[in-house]
Amino acid sequence: QVHLVESGGGLVQPGGSLRLSCAASGSIYYIYEMRWYRQAPGKQRELVATITSSDLTNYADSVKGRFSISRDNANNMVYLQMNSLKPEDTAVYLCGARAKPSRWDDYADYWGQGTQVTVSS
Repeated sequence: QVHLVESGGGLVQPGGSLRLSCAASGSIYYIYEMRWYRQAPGKQRELVATITSSDLTNYADSVKGRFSISRDNANNMVYLQMNSLKPEDTAVYLCGARAKPSRWDDYADYWGQGTQVTVSS
């Protein structure tokens, strides 16, 4: 199994920045794609950003130009740099990965528990 643990959330004022980190551990043969999602109270989970093993990235329109996803393949880490934060960015941010635990397994999706980001003055 692949375990994902997020860190870096907190309270920040509008216009501020935060950097989220996600560490993948456990049985990992290959991680194809790593993702950041967010879920605000009463709203559906939203895909925020993705990055493939070859560093191809994709962003939700709501965060383009403000958020940046990056990964450290050697250490199985993924990061989300969030700038110019707005109150509407307030949510639980969850890390996700599409990975193979071993060379004989199919790809599966894994999730972390999430970290709270609150943007408020």
